[in-house]
Amino acid sequence: MNVPKEFRQPIPADTTDLNVPPLHQSCAPLRELVGVWHGEGEVDYPTIDGPVRFGQQVTISHDGRPFLRHQARAWLLDAEGRVLRPAAWETGFWRPGAEGRIELLLTHATGLLEVFYGSAGEGTWELETETVLGTATAKQVRAAQRRYALDGEVLEVAESRAMVGEPMTPHVAARLRRVPTSE
Repeated sequence: MNVPKEFRQPIPADTTDLNVPPLHQSCAPLRELVGVWHGEGEVDYPTIDGPVRFGQQVTISHDGRPFLRHQARAWLLDAEGRVLRPAAWETGFWRPGAEGRIELLLTHATGLLEVFYGSAGEGTWELETETVLGTATAKQVRAAQRRYALDGEVLEVAESRAMVGEPMTPHVAARLRRVPTSE
């Protein structure tokens, strides 16, 4: 980010390093998600001309406090895998709760705010929305479900949505590989 050094914050930056600062103990059920993930997937829905390929990078980081920061950027790809244009952008926080319960709070550049609740299993995280709020110009979304599952160093992401008058329908499927970091 192009922030002049004299204006940088006087606090530690978020990191994908699990040791410095140490990951907060309450984030243990989310530990395997921490990292930078990059890959491709498909987006489809009855109201779009699809399926459409996309690339995505998801960064899940922490600063030692009892939550994780989530940022995801996506871009559309053509049939040969060339970038067409930017697509989705979401940011938010993973918050651990008691007994493996988790919260995921997301804000989307398209004007949506979502509150997901769910559970953490062995290498899986399943969530569904409790609340979806949209601005006056956002697509009408009633509900969403997400599933994150680890398969070795691959994070599989699946999302279903009930939106624009359609019932809960599969919408996104992606396979993201963990990006090695130099930290």
